[in-house]
Amino acid sequence: MAESVKQSGGVRERGTRKPTLATVAEAVGVSRTTVSNAYNRPDQLTPELRERILATARGLGYPGPDPGARRLRKGRAGAVGVLLTERLSYAFADSAAVAFLEGLARRCEDAAEALVLIPLGRGDEAASVVREAFVDAICAYSLPDRHPAVDAALDRRLPVVVVDGPRVTATTFVGLDDREGGRAVAEHLAALGHERLAVIVPTLVFDGREGRVDDARLSAASYHNDRERLAGLRQGLEAAGIPWQTVLIEERSNNQEAGAGAARSLLTETPRPTALVATTDQLALGAVRGARELGLDVPADLSVTGFDDIPEAARAQPPLTTVRQPLVGKGTVAGDRLFELLEGSEAPDALLPVELVVRDSTAPPPASPAPVRTDVRGSGFLA
Repeated sequence: MAESVKQSGGVRERGTRKPTLATVAEAVGVSRTTVSNAYNRPDQLTPELRERILATARGLGYPGPDPGARRLRKGRAGAVGVLLTERLSYAFADSAAVAFLEGLARRCEDAAEALVLIPLGRGDEAASVVREAFVDAICAYSLPDRHPAVDAALDRRLPVVVVDGPRVTATTFVGLDDREGGRAVAEHLAALGHERLAVIVPTLVFDGREGRVDDARLSAASYHNDRERLAGLRQGLEAAGIPWQTVLIEERSNNQEAGAGAARSLLTETPRPTALVATTDQLALGAVRGARELGLDVPADLSVTGFDDIPEAARAQPPLTTVRQPLVGKGTVAGDRLFELLEGSEAPDALLPVELVVRDSTAPPPASPAPVRTDVRGSGFLA
């Protein structure tokens, strides 16, 4: 049943049909184009007529033209999608991810575009999510090689910027000089006199496995930045005469609890490492805690390094030696490249510099190794 429109004191009576632009036009006695101009092209109307139209619309309960429909007519969603392989909560819990998204969000605000976080499943499910996403462009954040979601975005002919990985033709890459960062850490520890090192890395393959890494697993590593950081570390150590084959590597989820567990595993080896190199600060901060649970002092008994320079690194006890990357800046550069592509301009790759920041978590190795506690389980001591 059609609704009869009445106004009483400027309040619209409820009926069975929502008011539309045509409803307002009929009530005011003007064309639908004139009502549309009141919202979209106010310079085409006198102030008095525009105010009469808007007042009538308010009384009828008409909220104005649907912005989503307007974007559809223009062929734009008004949003940029960010692809994540981690759970959605990770984007708000990991300091490096938070800082990156802050930088990207600034550029989206400047362009009046929304930012849509898209957590991905595996295989065909991930591709389906991207195929159905209502976005104008895609930013792929730290994805493994040959990820179907990137292929799905390219199949849609969306502008794609890849951050940290994977390196894919037909996309713009924004990343770090990860190899130089790894090399700088190796040179720093070797100069201090360390010869027995161990490494903690995030899971090398998108399969959730954790544990000790052998040559086969290392060759299967599917994350670009992990490969580059490890390659730089190897180059620096071998240049200092430290054989790569003597370096123990443990892969864990990228969080502090996992870093503590990796440290407890690696530091009970004989001979015990005198330095732990974590390729993220989250793992490094966890490693410091794990070392303390074993009764070891950082840096007197053990040196620990990280990578990222998240805010917690400088506040840690001791402050963490780490490789600084421009976390927020990486997000703003990625945003610049996305909007350059959306405007039809060239968007060249960007390789951002890194810097070793030496703090108090590294020192020369001890003259004799301190004993480790053996009554440790989980994240605390046995009673």
